[in-house]
Amino acid sequence: MRRTGLQREVLEFYKKCLRAALGKPENSRPHFVAFVRQEFRGHAKTIEVKDFNTIEYMLRRGKKQLEILGGSSVVDINANMFKS
Repeated sequence: MRRTGLQREVLEFYKKCLRAALGKPENSRPHFVAFVRQEFRGHAKTIEVKDFNTIEYMLRRGKKQLEILGGSSVVDINANMFKS
């Protein structure tokens, strides 16, 4: 299946988020993985595939969030706290 450039970018970002979750302490990894899945699945249900502006905005927002949450000072996360 061929993907558009934006679809590839979203998929690559999803993988990057999961890899970042694997870099967290072992006991909190499931929380980070659940958070990533919750964010992507929740937005996938509410954003239209052709809504490029929103998708690009969410990518920018997600990258900023990953920068903050991916830091070594963040050791655990409550996925329910970030419901969008």
